[in-house]
Amino acid sequence: MSKVVYPYIPNSEPAVKEQMLKEIGIESVEDIFKEIPKRLRFKGKLNIPEPFLSEYELRRHVEGLLKKNVSCKDYLNFLGAGTWQHYVPAVCDTIISRDEFLTAYVGDAYGDHGKFQALFETASMIGELVGMDMVNTPTYDWANAIAISCRMAARMNGRKEVLVVGTISPGRLSVVQNYCKPDIRVELIDFHVDTGLMDLEDLEARISDKTSAVYIENPSYLGFIELQGEEIARITHNAGAELIVGVDPSSLGIIAPPSDYGADIVCGELQPFGIHMQWGGGLAGFIATRDEERYVAEYPSLLFGLTTTVAEGEYGFGEVFYERTSYASREKGKDFIGTCAALYGIAAGVYMALIGPQGLKELSEGIMQRVQYAIELLSQIKGIYVPVIKSPCFKEFVVDFEGTGKTVREINRELLSRQIFGGKDISQEFPVYGNSALYCITEVHTKEDIKKLALALEEILK
Repeated sequence: MSKVVYPYIPNSEPAVKEQMLKEIGIESVEDIFKEIPKRLRFKGKLNIPEPFLSEYELRRHVEGLLKKNVSCKDYLNFLGAGTWQHYVPAVCDTIISRDEFLTAYVGDAYGDHGKFQALFETASMIGELVGMDMVNTPTYDWANAIAISCRMAARMNGRKEVLVVGTISPGRLSVVQNYCKPDIRVELIDFHVDTGLMDLEDLEARISDKTSAVYIENPSYLGFIELQGEEIARITHNAGAELIVGVDPSSLGIIAPPSDYGADIVCGELQPFGIHMQWGGGLAGFIATRDEERYVAEYPSLLFGLTTTVAEGEYGFGEVFYERTSYASREKGKDFIGTCAALYGIAAGVYMALIGPQGLKELSEGIMQRVQYAIELLSQIKGIYVPVIKSPCFKEFVVDFEGTGKTVREINRELLSRQIFGGKDISQEFPVYGNSALYCITEVHTKEDIKKLALALEEILK
């Protein structure tokens, strides 16, 4: 056993380690791993630095590694595609850094100091936004929320096919396909290249009594707004299937909630609401439905509700329909979720409480106005074609660089040299749009920022 003590790692003192091993009845840490076959175990030495015995030295080393990265705080950023740069009020960070939230991993095994109420409030505000009554605690991300929604629908009606709009994010689609294997088939529905809208004739031809659910995104991954929601809902419901709508909630200050045009299950991403972009994190999905038992019974994740207490006039917050979860029923539970993103759910609740209905309306309108200004400015640059998709768009839009003689990759490399992150290259994801990129504009972009992008592109494409 190592005799080294790391002051910044709990329980690294040898005597404490020995006490812990004795308590669980083994002689060494190695005994914990003995069930792993030798053929699967790494036999060499990892190419990593020697251990740091000083917390200061360790911090300095890690900060040195992080300095090799360039973040969106350093450069002007027009990347989106599922993680977007929004302003995060300081109070969001302050509240989720409080010990009673930051360390409240579950909250069941010890005194709860408000986590249940905070998550109940978040769920209530999301429900009001999307026009639904029941909202779960956050899933890993939007993709996970779609996949869970598809399985919920399949359990409800016993059908084994999901029809998905063809403009879905390829990353989200991959998660859905993996999650639905091997028993649920995922099929893509065609879309109109000029408008991006779902091809309703293809939907009518493909939907059947085997279809469990139809999934659309609004706004879509490519930024446009799906204008046929009511008709898609009619076709879906006539076939006895569920309509699942994925939504970016920051658009709901200006776009009608999915419940208004017939959604049965709504899912989406909380990241725009008070959550920083992170290296591989900063995401939290949500799922919302009507407060009907056939929906509520299929949620795999925790649900929080309001209840009375032993004191008259006093209310408390507790878990709803707990027996349906794997925590209570184990292998008979609806699904297995495990560790998710509840802390980010609290951040989203703080943000929504701060911004309020009027603030959200102003946020959505401001983003759409900035996008229209950017489209107008970029369309004047020789070789650039925009808008590619002739439908109203929110936050993101496709820019065609086919006439420039340069690839998106080449253009982005030159933008990077000017301290600008260009749009995401979608030429491989959606070859139908050719040499194109997906650009993102949010409330953090000023008029001067958009002008700087346009001037940089003009210089690059001379």
